[in-house]
Amino acid sequence: MTEDFLTGVRETGLFDRLSVGVQSFDDSMLRKLNRRHSAAMAADAVRRAEMHGFVRLSVDLIYGLPGQGVTEWARELKEVERLNRSLLQPVEHLSCYALTVEPGTMLERQIESGRSEAPDEEVQVAQYGLLQRWIADNGYSQYEVSNYCRNGQRALHNCRYWNRTPYLGLGAAAHSFDGTRRRWNVADVARYTATATDGEVEHEEETLTQRDAYNEYVMTALRTTEGIVKEMVPPPYRTHLERAAKRYLHNGLLTDTGRCLKPTADGMLQADGMAAALFG
Repeated sequence: MTEDFLTGVRETGLFDRLSVGVQSFDDSMLRKLNRRHSAAMAADAVRRAEMHGFVRLSVDLIYGLPGQGVTEWARELKEVERLNRSLLQPVEHLSCYALTVEPGTMLERQIESGRSEAPDEEVQVAQYGLLQRWIADNGYSQYEVSNYCRNGQRALHNCRYWNRTPYLGLGAAAHSFDGTRRRWNVADVARYTATATDGEVEHEEETLTQRDAYNEYVMTALRTTEGIVKEMVPPPYRTHLERAAKRYLHNGLLTDTGRCLKPTADGMLQADGMAAALFG
């Protein structure tokens, strides 16, 4: 993030929150991720953003990286503490993602060829547990599997995705949702720019069925601490949901508040598997 970029974004008057993709404060891990920045550059970017008036700052980190055990992850969290001490006020938001290996990526090829280790699920669970203890000790609260904030400062745009609130995406590859239809702009910047000047951006779109809407809501809601709000479930699927949720209520992965089906701490770790079982 250059000085010109930070100044220009602030001068628009449109943005008061900035998310910085640090990913790791360990240079060896950044090299494994094929990132161009260093740990020092990332920390400096956060500090410079604050100096330019961005008081609402978020930092992204990844755990479960090849060669990263619980001890190494603990050092990453210590670096967050160190960064916070260097700021006028602590970073208000953290996104901490467990590494997943996406098809067709360099990491997948490295794992297949034996040049890199595959993520260890048991290590990731232990790292997640350490993260839960750390946030409790450092003034953050969890509101989604991977997202944590101080003083209730949640990422509002993410919450819109999870509760199916309509949103508008601007720019190449941006996604929009009007409650029924989802559209996504062409990813190529040159093509996006060329069509945008004509008044109709090149895009694709899909119309969601009621079943699609239900399944998507269950998938995203189970990853949040609030869980599934029953009145948000389409009426034809409410009986199915109540029946399918019984075994998870029985084994302690869900709790029923009357208004919501909320994942427990253990349930958060199994949110994706539960969602698949609750799909319509």
